[in-house]
Amino acid sequence: MGFPGTWMTETESMVYRVVPKCACSTIGQIMYYSDHGEFFDGDIHDAQDGIIKWAQEENQKKIERNVKTHKSFAFTCVRNPYTRILSSFFDKICGIQRNGKRYRGNLVPLLIQKYGIEVGSPEDNFDFDQIKSFRRFLLFTRDTIKFRRPMDPDIHWSAMSGHVSTFIHNGGTYDHIFWTENFNVGMKKVLDNVKTPQKVNLKTIPRFNESAGHGPERSHPVEDYFDDLSMHLMWEIYRKDFELFKYDFDNPGNKLPIGDIDLHEVHKKLGS
Repeated sequence: MGFPGTWMTETESMVYRVVPKCACSTIGQIMYYSDHGEFFDGDIHDAQDGIIKWAQEENQKKIERNVKTHKSFAFTCVRNPYTRILSSFFDKICGIQRNGKRYRGNLVPLLIQKYGIEVGSPEDNFDFDQIKSFRRFLLFTRDTIKFRRPMDPDIHWSAMSGHVSTFIHNGGTYDHIFWTENFNVGMKKVLDNVKTPQKVNLKTIPRFNESAGHGPERSHPVEDYFDDLSMHLMWEIYRKDFELFKYDFDNPGNKLPIGDIDLHEVHKKLGS
């Protein structure tokens, strides 16, 4: 399997395991800047040079060598499961993507047909019942993750623990896992532990939210989207994420963690 979703600076100062919908655009741009003193002109996910990625077949041996020998500081970033799944819904399901089309072609028509989801459109200012549609999307999410139907789970809503675990399973070790909700503190710890050609001042780094503007704004507080059934589904799907990354399952309105991430626990439970 190797190390899918792994990015590395060209100077090999740091290694990052991408977790979708967890500040990956900003982290990738910081990595790029730390080598080159400028940001990548465009979506960092599209960069084919200036940053080393597992998806670049010619760089896989270089990443594998680095990770297995633990040559560089390795890290990842996680996010509250409640806000992450909402972000996936509004961006990927309701939103129009950079290419001007719906995400994954026939996915949205399938959801409309099989799950009764509404997504609205830019023409009607995305006027639809967000709460009702999101809860139906959550049923679809559960079906893809638990039963792999009507399709395999998508990376944007599959569990964070699954993304994080591939790095460990194949011989990698994390030096740091931090929260999107406390981004500057977490990213500062990474930068304090590495030497980079270019100095990074986190206070002046913009947030690169590449999904911004794709779809409708969330119209309600987070907790309004989750009734008892929705919370049951969230626990069924993302139990490990809540437990390992110390998020508050009982209160969807609390986006902040309620404990410290135990790296030893993460490696033990996700490496077995």
